[in-house]
Amino acid sequence: MKDRLTKSDVEKIQAEIEHRKLVVRKEAIEAVKEARAHGDLSENFEYHAAKKDKNQNESRIRYLERMLKNAVIVEDRSREDEIGINNTVEVYMEEEDETEVYRLVTSIRGSSLQGRISIESPLGKALLGHKVGDRVHVKVNDAYGYDVVVRRIENTQDEEEDQIRSY
Repeated sequence: MKDRLTKSDVEKIQAEIEHRKLVVRKEAIEAVKEARAHGDLSENFEYHAAKKDKNQNESRIRYLERMLKNAVIVEDRSREDEIGINNTVEVYMEEEDETEVYRLVTSIRGSSLQGRISIESPLGKALLGHKVGDRVHVKVNDAYGYDVVVRRIENTQDEEEDQIRSY
Protein backbone atom coordinates (compact mmCIF):
# COMPACT_ATOMS: atom_id res chain seq x y z
CA MET A 1 0.00 0.00 0.00
CA LYS A 2 1.26 3.43 -0.87
CA ASP A 3 1.31 5.90 2.00
CA ARG A 4 -0.30 9.25 1.27
CA LEU A 5 2.10 11.90 2.63
CA THR A 6 2.18 15.67 2.58
CA LYS A 7 5.34 17.60 1.71
CA SER A 8 5.69 18.35 5.43
CA ASP A 9 5.53 14.61 6.24
CA VAL A 10 8.24 13.91 3.66
CA GLU A 11 10.47 16.63 5.13
CA LYS A 12 10.04 15.22 8.65
CA ILE A 13 10.81 11.70 7.49
CA GLN A 14 13.91 12.88 5.61
CA ALA A 15 15.07 14.76 8.72
CA GLU A 16 14.58 11.67 10.88
CA ILE A 17 16.51 9.50 8.38
CA GLU A 18 19.36 12.01 8.32
CA HIS A 19 19.45 12.20 12.13
CA ARG A 20 19.45 8.40 12.43
CA LYS A 21 22.22 8.02 9.86
CA LEU A 22 24.48 10.82 11.11
CA VAL A 23 23.90 10.77 14.88
CA VAL A 24 22.15 7.65 16.11
CA ARG A 25 24.10 5.27 13.84
CA LYS A 26 27.47 6.63 15.07
CA GLU A 27 26.36 6.38 18.70
CA ALA A 28 25.12 2.82 18.18
CA ILE A 29 28.35 1.69 16.50
CA GLU A 30 30.37 3.26 19.31
CA ALA A 31 28.21 1.52 21.94
CA VAL A 32 28.77 -1.86 20.22
CA LYS A 33 32.55 -1.27 20.09
CA GLU A 34 32.65 -0.28 23.75
CA ALA A 35 30.55 -3.27 24.86
CA ARG A 36 32.66 -5.65 22.73
CA ALA A 37 35.76 -4.47 24.59
CA HIS A 38 34.33 -5.78 27.89
CA GLY A 39 35.25 -9.35 27.06
CA ASP A 40 33.31 -12.61 26.62
CA LEU A 41 30.54 -11.85 24.11
CA SER A 42 28.44 -14.91 24.96
CA GLU A 43 27.57 -13.51 28.40
CA ASN A 44 27.92 -9.83 27.67
CA PHE A 45 24.46 -8.28 28.08
CA GLU A 46 25.70 -4.80 27.17
CA TYR A 47 26.99 -6.11 23.84
CA HIS A 48 23.70 -7.83 22.96
CA ALA A 49 21.68 -4.75 23.98
CA ALA A 50 23.94 -2.46 21.93
CA LYS A 51 23.63 -4.75 18.88
CA LYS A 52 19.85 -4.81 19.29
CA ASP A 53 19.70 -0.99 19.44
CA LYS A 54 21.93 -0.72 16.37
CA ASN A 55 19.76 -3.18 14.42
CA GLN A 56 16.55 -1.40 15.43
CA ASN A 57 17.97 1.89 14.18
CA GLU A 58 18.94 0.32 10.85
CA SER A 59 15.47 -1.23 10.55
CA ARG A 60 13.83 2.13 11.18
CA ILE A 61 16.02 3.76 8.51
CA ARG A 62 15.07 1.06 5.97
CA TYR A 63 11.38 1.38 6.90
CA LEU A 64 11.39 5.17 6.45
CA GLU A 65 13.32 4.99 3.17
CA ARG A 66 10.86 2.39 1.84
CA MET A 67 7.96 4.60 2.95
CA LEU A 68 9.38 7.56 1.00
CA LYS A 69 10.07 5.42 -2.05
CA ASN A 70 6.46 4.25 -2.19
CA ALA A 71 4.79 7.48 -1.06
CA VAL A 72 2.13 9.41 -2.91
CA ILE A 73 2.38 13.14 -2.22
CA VAL A 74 -0.97 14.75 -1.39
CA GLU A 75 -1.84 18.41 -1.10
CA ASP A 76 -2.45 19.56 2.47
CA ARG A 77 -4.23 22.74 1.43
CA SER A 78 -7.96 22.89 0.94
CA ARG A 79 -10.47 25.60 0.24
CA GLU A 80 -11.27 27.63 3.32
CA ASP A 81 -14.84 26.35 3.61
CA GLU A 82 -14.00 22.72 2.82
CA ILE A 83 -12.61 19.88 4.95
CA GLY A 84 -9.07 18.89 4.02
CA ILE A 85 -5.89 17.46 5.50
CA ASN A 86 -4.80 19.19 8.73
CA ASN A 87 -8.23 20.72 9.35
CA THR A 88 -9.85 20.35 12.75
CA VAL A 89 -13.49 19.36 12.36
CA GLU A 90 -16.34 19.36 14.84
CA VAL A 91 -18.98 16.77 13.95
CA TYR A 92 -22.29 15.89 15.52
CA MET A 93 -22.79 12.12 15.85
CA GLU A 94 -26.53 11.66 15.46
CA GLU A 95 -26.73 8.10 16.81
CA GLU A 96 -24.97 8.97 20.08
CA ASP A 97 -26.27 12.54 20.29
CA GLU A 98 -22.67 13.68 20.88
CA THR A 99 -20.31 16.21 19.37
CA GLU A 100 -16.73 15.13 18.62
CA VAL A 101 -13.70 17.08 17.43
CA TYR A 102 -11.10 15.50 15.15
CA ARG A 103 -8.13 16.65 13.15
CA LEU A 104 -7.70 15.00 9.75
CA VAL A 105 -4.12 13.91 9.10
CA THR A 106 -2.21 11.50 6.89
CA SER A 107 -2.12 7.88 8.01
CA ILE A 108 1.37 8.08 9.50
CA ARG A 109 0.30 10.82 11.92
CA GLY A 110 -3.05 9.34 12.91
CA SER A 111 -3.63 8.91 16.65
CA SER A 112 -7.15 8.43 17.92
CA LEU A 113 -5.95 9.06 21.48
CA GLN A 114 -4.90 12.56 20.43
CA GLY A 115 -7.99 13.21 18.31
CA ARG A 116 -6.14 12.84 14.99
CA ILE A 117 -7.84 10.60 12.46
CA SER A 118 -6.38 9.38 9.22
CA ILE A 119 -7.76 10.43 5.86
CA GLU A 120 -7.66 6.69 5.12
CA SER A 121 -10.14 5.87 7.93
CA PRO A 122 -13.83 5.52 7.11
CA LEU A 123 -14.67 8.80 8.89
CA GLY A 124 -11.69 10.63 7.36
CA LYS A 125 -12.55 9.48 3.82
CA ALA A 126 -16.19 10.46 4.28
CA LEU A 127 -15.43 13.95 5.63
CA LEU A 128 -12.88 15.07 3.02
CA GLY A 129 -14.28 17.78 0.78
CA HIS A 130 -17.44 18.47 2.79
CA LYS A 131 -18.58 21.80 4.23
CA VAL A 132 -20.22 23.10 7.41
CA GLY A 133 -23.83 21.94 7.60
CA ASP A 134 -23.30 18.86 5.40
CA ARG A 135 -24.78 15.57 6.58
CA VAL A 136 -22.17 12.93 5.77
CA HIS A 137 -22.76 9.17 5.64
CA VAL A 138 -19.78 7.22 7.00
CA LYS A 139 -19.69 3.71 5.54
CA VAL A 140 -17.82 1.44 7.94
CA ASN A 141 -18.49 -1.76 5.98
CA ASP A 142 -21.13 -3.19 3.66
CA ALA A 143 -23.51 -3.81 6.56
CA TYR A 144 -22.99 -0.73 8.74
CA GLY A 145 -22.74 3.01 8.36
CA TYR A 146 -23.76 6.09 10.31
CA ASP A 147 -24.43 9.78 9.71
CA VAL A 148 -22.61 12.80 11.08
CA VAL A 149 -23.27 16.50 10.60
CA VAL A 150 -20.32 18.87 10.07
CA ARG A 151 -20.67 21.70 12.59
CA ARG A 152 -17.34 23.55 12.33
CA ILE A 153 -14.14 23.51 10.28
CA GLU A 154 -10.95 25.08 11.60
CA ASN A 155 -7.85 25.50 9.50
CA THR A 156 -4.95 24.05 11.52
CA GLN A 157 -2.36 23.98 8.72
CA ASP A 158 0.31 25.69 10.82
CA GLU A 159 0.19 23.23 13.68
CA GLU A 160 2.68 20.85 12.09
CA GLU A 161 4.55 19.82 15.22
CA ASP A 162 3.16 16.26 15.27
CA GLN A 163 5.69 13.49 15.36
CA ILE A 164 5.73 10.80 12.70
CA ARG A 165 4.35 7.65 14.32
CA SER A 166 6.91 4.91 14.96
CA TYR A 167 5.99 1.35 14.12
